[in-house]
Amino acid sequence: MIIVMRRNATEEEIQHMIAEVENAGLKPTTLRGTERTVIAAIGDERKAGDLRKLESAPGVDNVMPVLAPYKLASIESHPERSVITAGSFTIGGKHIGMMAGPCSVESEEQIVATAKAVKAAGATALRGGAFKPRTSPYSFQGLKEEGLKMLAAAREETGLAVVTEVVASEDVDLVSEYAEVLQIGARNMQNYRLLEACGRSHRAVLLKRGPSATVDELLLAAEYILDGGNPNVMLCERGIRTFEAHTRFTLPLATVAWLQARTHLPVVIDPSHGTGHTTLVPSMAKAAIAAGADGIIVEVHPDPEHAKSDGFQTLDCEAFAQMMADCRRVAEAVDRTM
Repeated sequence: MIIVMRRNATEEEIQHMIAEVENAGLKPTTLRGTERTVIAAIGDERKAGDLRKLESAPGVDNVMPVLAPYKLASIESHPERSVITAGSFTIGGKHIGMMAGPCSVESEEQIVATAKAVKAAGATALRGGAFKPRTSPYSFQGLKEEGLKMLAAAREETGLAVVTEVVASEDVDLVSEYAEVLQIGARNMQNYRLLEACGRSHRAVLLKRGPSATVDELLLAAEYILDGGNPNVMLCERGIRTFEAHTRFTLPLATVAWLQARTHLPVVIDPSHGTGHTTLVPSMAKAAIAAGADGIIVEVHPDPEHAKSDGFQTLDCEAFAQMMADCRRVAEAVDRTM
């Protein structure tokens, strides 16, 4: 933390600030310039608390953090990029993980058929919603535990790891019985009790960015899970809300490069929610891989026209197979594998 004193700060105000830094358990280093005095507070800022409050003290002009507030997610504390393995699914390093399946589990026949198709095309994890938080209370809300059992049946048939959403902290143990990866949806990115519960879990976590959240807020949400003791966290960019209306959300692929410069956690792109249009999904999946994404999560259904949710952004099995073939070529071009 760096504390910049005002030009007219008195010696008494400077000494007071030095004492405050020491009281916080940090080591003050004073740099006296011709116009300003700067005090560097050295040490573990997490133990010192939020020192930005010192900005209200007499003689202080500005208080600036030097290190990122997300300590465990930061590449500064973990220079090696994380590789996560959950059942059949691996993401990170040279390997691009592919998660595919329907927005919601509708029947055992539907989810098993989808699982077989996406595995044949090259997916290594099956996504599917059993608990479906929807904007409207009248929309299909998912089959809940019955849907989880159907996902488990699909895993039994194909060996694919299961990725499914958990919507409440009290459901973490239940969902963990059936899934290798717990998905925290965009609506729950800042549900801190849920984040803490997932931090205590032994399952990998896919954390989606909220539609109005900053990237720093996404990383601080991940910090809750990491701080709880769970190191297996993936960050998912699924698009943000802007003034544009030509797509469901705006999918900022620059997020991939920004995150990879600052965090060791794998970065996943969701082109289904990010575009909201079936025809745009393959192009954005390929672009995400070219940008350096570690994983892709897409919606796939045997009959999107009759899907109970999000059919307008869902690929059929044939389109997914073609997308996978195209994505492999892009992955090879950037020295990655799928």
